[in-house]
Amino acid sequence: MARNDIDNSDIMGLACLTEDAVICVTRWRRYLTSERRVSAHTVQAYSRDLGDFFAFLQNYKGTDVSTSLLSSLKITDFRAFLAARRGDNLAAQSVARALSSIRNFYRYLARVEGIENDAIKAIQGPKLPHRVPRPLTENGALSVIETIGDFATDDWVAARDIAVILLLYGCGLRIGEALALNGWDIPKADSMRIVGKRGKERIVPLLPIIHGAIDTYIHLCPYGINGQSPLFLGVRGGRLGARAVQAAMQKVRAALGLPDSATPHALRHSFATHLLSRGGDLRTIQELLGHADLRATQIYTEVDSARLKEVYDKAFRRA
Repeated sequence: MARNDIDNSDIMGLACLTEDAVICVTRWRRYLTSERRVSAHTVQAYSRDLGDFFAFLQNYKGTDVSTSLLSSLKITDFRAFLAARRGDNLAAQSVARALSSIRNFYRYLARVEGIENDAIKAIQGPKLPHRVPRPLTENGALSVIETIGDFATDDWVAARDIAVILLLYGCGLRIGEALALNGWDIPKADSMRIVGKRGKERIVPLLPIIHGAIDTYIHLCPYGINGQSPLFLGVRGGRLGARAVQAAMQKVRAALGLPDSATPHALRHSFATHLLSRGGDLRTIQELLGHADLRATQIYTEVDSARLKEVYDKAFRRA
């Protein structure tokens, strides 16, 4: 396989590799998308981290990175990379993600390519602070919905942004799930089929206000939306990207004086937290969010407890 046949746009360290290593990396990427059903965004993130690792190894070892070198790396080599990452003032979360990407690649090498390296199994990542999601208040979320369309240049763009935000807050969708919807996903009833991580499907109920917002957007959109086309389109007619939604949310944050934590993903946290505070049970919320593990959903109980404590503390101070 020639290097010219490989899309290396998001692996900056690909030039550091020998031909056999290039082939392994290409197969790994295909394995992630075709068999593991990992999202394109995640593949790109993994690839960037791996590229940084390869670039470090070439400089650290003074040679191109081959599969033989990858299999012979010792604990000290991996630790040297992590130390270099910390020396670049990367946050602990970024260092931990880089290590996770490398581990993922090495698991693939062992399972599929027959290339073993036990040293990576002994590496411990940096300790991460325990954080709970930071949702918006119910009033804050409603203010976002009411304001998000004010900054759009066209009525159809405003309608589009409102529909997207309503899906995030009203259905608990990930932003990637909402933007991956196509014309054939347009809801015909009071529910919608969502394809989440690793191709896992779930059905989410659709409130009339969300259904109406989607219909309004489709009616105003100047581009024809058919079954195979993206549901949410950018101003040039291509699939809407996450950065456009994030930019719109940034304008709303500034206008409403919301904290930096008020991101599109925070609306998904808000959906789960507000459901829980109104008596929703964890199993149902787990299904609505598409969590494979209940432990991922249980973190919202910590959010709800923290909010109750805050309310109690304020009441106690007033008393």
